[in-house]
Amino acid sequence: MSIKEDVTGKNVVLGIQHTFVMFGATVLVPIITGLDVGVTLFAAGIGTWLFHVLTKFKVPVFLGSSFAFIPGIIAVSTADGGSLPEACGAIVVAGLLYVVAAGLFKVIGYDMLHKVLPPHVTGPVIMLIGLILAPVAIKNANGSYAPQLVEQFGIGGCWFVAAFTFAVAVFVRVFFEKRAKLLSMLPVLTALIIGYALAVFMGMVDFTTVKAAAWFGVPKFSAPVFSMRSMSIILPIAIVTIVEHFGDVLAIGNVVGKNFIKDPGIHRTLLGDGLATSLSALMGGPANTTYSENTGAVALTGVYNPIVMRIAACCAILLAVIPKFTALVGTIPSPVIGGLSILLFGMIAAIGAKNMVDARVDFSDARVLMITASILVLGIGGAELSFGSIQFKGLGLAAIVGIILNLILMFSGKKAPKTE
Repeated sequence: MSIKEDVTGKNVVLGIQHTFVMFGATVLVPIITGLDVGVTLFAAGIGTWLFHVLTKFKVPVFLGSSFAFIPGIIAVSTADGGSLPEACGAIVVAGLLYVVAAGLFKVIGYDMLHKVLPPHVTGPVIMLIGLILAPVAIKNANGSYAPQLVEQFGIGGCWFVAAFTFAVAVFVRVFFEKRAKLLSMLPVLTALIIGYALAVFMGMVDFTTVKAAAWFGVPKFSAPVFSMRSMSIILPIAIVTIVEHFGDVLAIGNVVGKNFIKDPGIHRTLLGDGLATSLSALMGGPANTTYSENTGAVALTGVYNPIVMRIAACCAILLAVIPKFTALVGTIPSPVIGGLSILLFGMIAAIGAKNMVDARVDFSDARVLMITASILVLGIGGAELSFGSIQFKGLGLAAIVGIILNLILMFSGKKAPKTE
């Protein structure tokens, strides 16, 4: 069947639906980090198309902006002398790390990488992504990033909007799970819209920038800046997301009933994800990743045709070239973002714990306990280690220490004593 034959009215509607599925989480990343919304949407659309080309148009996934890199982006951009272009430069290199991993997968296979990066290493690192971002969620919710809102509405008013937005997201996800499954898969988008409507009603939103924005225009692309400091902070995150990628591809394969690990091959999907990430950062956008939200929508609708995702990608590109729309997204008040962030960042941390539970990590093994404990304390404590211009800190340092400890302790050949 040709692409022309695939682009039917039904598939176009389904593609637009997938655009809504990815939208809430995708735009939340640039809103939190300060990256451009238009560039992010454009990069997501182009990146999805690139992924499909490299995977022979066989895998029905959408590539949206990755939450995993948010701590690294914030750490780099808020450091003395740091900037968003510097963070993007590190993400470009992180994407190329995917390419290296793709080659390794083809040579050594996934089993060896899984031994080097087991669940008791990747699980705590994933937990850290959510836990490190917790203060960002709270500061958004209480208006710390928007003093004018605190002055006008008070901290209580900001928390009211944040709590309301949070409650809507929880209600939609839980209440409609068995009543309207498609709606239950859109808690972020639904809460974003309803929370925003409340903020407009309360007078929190200023539409000046929306009125001034043009209807059509080019996104605000920016060139990356490369530095050893930013790479030392962000690259370790990519090591964990590479492992997550395997799980994402396995998940969509289970939904569709095909083995995408073998055909088109995990090396191709990694290559697509990595190059899409590098391309996005070259434009001034965030890292890309395969979206679980869209995988869930595929499972719900039973429509496995990859053309639907490519139509969604075209919709994302179209939205990116409408400055008035991206300006509207930029007016979303921080308490609305905070309410969503409390839920989303908490879920990231919980998913890290769930991964360890699902893998039946044996915490009675003292070695496992020490590895996990070290990762969590170094990450949450914000430990730093510098060698000239190379700086390891927070999440990146925790990941590296966890990997090294695992190699030393778990491959020592000695049985560790059980904890009491």
